[in-house]
Amino acid sequence: MIAGAGALPACGVARAGERRASDVAGFAARRRFADTPFGRIAYAAQGTGPAALFLHGFPLNGFHWRGALERLSPHRRCIAPDFMGLGYTEVSGRQDLSPQAQADMLVALLERLGISSIDLIANDSGGTIAQLFAVQRPDRVRTMLLTNCDVHENCPPAQMRNSINAAKAGTYDQKMQRHLDDGTYARSEKGIFGSAYRAPANVTDETIAYYFGPLVSSPLRRSQLNRYLAGLEPNPLLAIEADLRRLDTPTRMVWGTADPLFPAHWASWLDQTLPGSRGIRQVEGGRLFWPEERPDVVAEEARTLWGIS
Repeated sequence: MIAGAGALPACGVARAGERRASDVAGFAARRRFADTPFGRIAYAAQGTGPAALFLHGFPLNGFHWRGALERLSPHRRCIAPDFMGLGYTEVSGRQDLSPQAQADMLVALLERLGISSIDLIANDSGGTIAQLFAVQRPDRVRTMLLTNCDVHENCPPAQMRNSINAAKAGTYDQKMQRHLDDGTYARSEKGIFGSAYRAPANVTDETIAYYFGPLVSSPLRRSQLNRYLAGLEPNPLLAIEADLRRLDTPTRMVWGTADPLFPAHWASWLDQTLPGSRGIRQVEGGRLFWPEERPDVVAEEARTLWGIS
């Protein structure tokens, strides 16, 4: 069932010299580290009460959810970790970076933080990890809100083939370096921000550096970037289809309509598959990383799913 369609409003596009200062410094000041058997897991935390866990996509980090954390922290203890191999999390060169290993890491992180159950919110490849976590630890997930992400056979999307091949060859980090060196490229249709954001001109240089700087900061981090991306294969979601068909966790899909990687029919697949589905909201014009541009929609849908007026 598709309900609550909402259009993205026109976003103001500032000229390059007029981009407002980002809130990188404030977010970085909230960064904490949890020592786990997997390594030092970076995370941001805001708010008190029952916990909500926010899972970012590739190649971002928890900063993606800063607007949602601000809006939802009056209602939840909001936790936004950086996955292993991305962001500011520190793990060894031998650490498995596959989606399953990431899901296992989240269990260890929650135990380290003394959290027994969560509301789960995810985007992009974080959605793969969310689905694995939810079917393997259903007792720990109260609700799940999925935005544009990997689903069933579309994991990873076919459009990622060239990038995954580059990662397997150990060269994808060079593309990341280009994003850091050339902001115009990063914001173009060939760059990550130009292809995944509706208003890429609003992405500040500080944001680009916060996302991608750590990924190329050392030979180890470059290798981990490549291994994270290469590790998205083979598809882990086909094996859990039967589990998803039994998963009665209340789940809401909120889906951008202008995302070529994850078209809206995959939200419909989830709606028809999950016994606990609470339907779909379409975000008209939303691209892959629309939750960063429209945290108000994330917050509104989360509060409704959580039963908060």
